[in-house]
Amino acid sequence: MKPHSSSKAGKKLGKERLQLHLMIAPFAILFFLFTVLPVISSVGLSFFSYDMISTPSFAGFKNYIHMILYDDIFPISVKNTLIFAVIIGPISFLLSFLLAWMINEFGPKLRGVLSFLFYSPALGGSTFFIWQVLFSGDRLGYVNSFLINMGLITSPIQWFKDAQYAMTLVIIVQLWVSLGVSFLANIAGLQNVNPEIYEAGAIDGIRNRWQEVWYITLPSMKNILLFGCVMQIQASFSISGIPVALTGFPSVNYMTHTIVTHLTDVGTIRYEMGYAAAISVFLFAIMAVARVLIGKLIDMTGK
Repeated sequence: MKPHSSSKAGKKLGKERLQLHLMIAPFAILFFLFTVLPVISSVGLSFFSYDMISTPSFAGFKNYIHMILYDDIFPISVKNTLIFAVIIGPISFLLSFLLAWMINEFGPKLRGVLSFLFYSPALGGSTFFIWQVLFSGDRLGYVNSFLINMGLITSPIQWFKDAQYAMTLVIIVQLWVSLGVSFLANIAGLQNVNPEIYEAGAIDGIRNRWQEVWYITLPSMKNILLFGCVMQIQASFSISGIPVALTGFPSVNYMTHTIVTHLTDVGTIRYEMGYAAAISVFLFAIMAVARVLIGKLIDMTGK
């Protein structure tokens, strides 16, 4: 290639890159302002004592020391959050893929209807209201009424006030509303797997659908699965709204108190913003570790 042609091609490539950078710039700016900058600010604020009225004063590691050694509620919130994350995260991740895989087998019209039905619980924050009606703590609650009429119990059960039942019910309701974005992403990912790969797999010895899923579908959807994984990590570690709505704030003996619930209490009720920032940094750290570990697991599956 002549030097002139090479220079011309380089200028064209540079112009194309500039156009791409200009297209990405609005999102990059907004992402920095509303995501990166708040994270950096939280890390910095976690080393200060600040109540939104007086001037922040440097506290060093005081907030972290208080969080680990002196806050009696924080260990409870960590335990409950990990229970939710370990149970709800993997199960909802698997359910979102399995349901998407099964629904993908139907025709376009039926697939669209079923996708909407399974996704609809995640559309609104009040869709779990039906569970409050079903498990109401008086005789009018459907479950209590049924059990009393069957002679199985003599007095109503306070489902969301009893530690024996509350955690299990919250997990069930959270699973019900947790499919969300990862479910739709899996539907889209399955639609974009090249059908010719399955034909080539059949020639190479793949004989059933489970082998297709393991050797073709999962490797082909690795990026989609990673996206769904990140979304489920974020959702399972940031559970707060449904436990509060079902079991109250605070719940009896803090039985469904999570890190986000504790963060809300510290930041928006007590206005201990420095301590709230320390809690948020801790939550961000465990979410980041979980994302790395699960990402490596997905990479191993895709090989």
